[in-house]
Amino acid sequence: MTQVINHGGGVHSIKVPIPDNPLGHTLVHLLDTGRGPVLIDTGWDDPEAWDTLTAGLASVGVDVADIHGVVITHHHPDHHGLSGQVREASGAWIAMHAADTAIVRRTRESEPGSWLSYLAAKLTAVGAPEDHIAPLLAAREQGGRMRTLPGLRAALPDREIVPGELLDLAGRSLRAIWTPGHTPGHVCLHLEEKHPANLPGRGRLFSGDHLLPGISPHVGLYEDPDDATATDPLGDYLDSLERIGRLGAAEVLPAHQHAFADAAGRVRELLDHHEERLTGLLALLAEPLTPWQLAERMEWNRPWAQIPHGSRNIAVSEAEAHLRRLVKLGRAEAVAGSEPVTYAAV
Repeated sequence: MTQVINHGGGVHSIKVPIPDNPLGHTLVHLLDTGRGPVLIDTGWDDPEAWDTLTAGLASVGVDVADIHGVVITHHHPDHHGLSGQVREASGAWIAMHAADTAIVRRTRESEPGSWLSYLAAKLTAVGAPEDHIAPLLAAREQGGRMRTLPGLRAALPDREIVPGELLDLAGRSLRAIWTPGHTPGHVCLHLEEKHPANLPGRGRLFSGDHLLPGISPHVGLYEDPDDATATDPLGDYLDSLERIGRLGAAEVLPAHQHAFADAAGRVRELLDHHEERLTGLLALLAEPLTPWQLAERMEWNRPWAQIPHGSRNIAVSEAEAHLRRLVKLGRAEAVAGSEPVTYAAV
């Protein structure tokens, strides 16, 4: 059964399934405008997801061919996956922040072998064991297997979301807020209109993955093989959280789980969670550890032995993001001369 929620004031959400993923679904939001309906995110590129999206639209009297535009909170495949198919069916424009559009372009243009070489070298540098790196090297030698992964042929957006500006949506006041952290170009979208149920606060916030009611989004390193800049994604995320907390939105409409009020309270919970996590990691760094060894010892949603290969890459990226933050704060440092590099609390 298609699950569609009417949030009032010309806003609906459609639960679009994500295949084989514990998150279960992406909440794709539909916004009525004076020039036609606009989607905020589109869901995973999968036949069941497409059928669910189009059935959800039909249930509120919208044909996918009627879609006027697509606004993407960030480039991940459970948000941007179906954008190209929506554009093919409707002629809709697609808008995304320039930093994430750059990732889409780079992914489309890169050879799978070069990405696998980069990933293998990177994992070697952070202390991953040989048996973890071997499948990547084997896939590189076979060539092309990466083409089965999501996001490789994602649609190139044709409009840029400019932070701080109102989007060009007839009859609506939707302002883009740049909230890097989960991705470098993640945006939240503030619907600066009176809440239809008169909840106290300033409008509604489409928060993407930035602010979720029950989970903290993944924050790992921004991966660009051609850029050696030492980014600080966790610092970006925490700064972005504080900015969102100050907005005073009456209600948050996230891309997963469910709508909720008290954005400022949820922001405080997440800030406290990350401070506790950083403090816990400092205790682990009483002895020098590689990023891989730190990831092995961190708390995840399951024991390390049960975490599959690809998810371990994501986990070690998150460990590295936390290390970057601790180093920037002067609370940890790399041990001189260590190879692979180890880090210790200061």
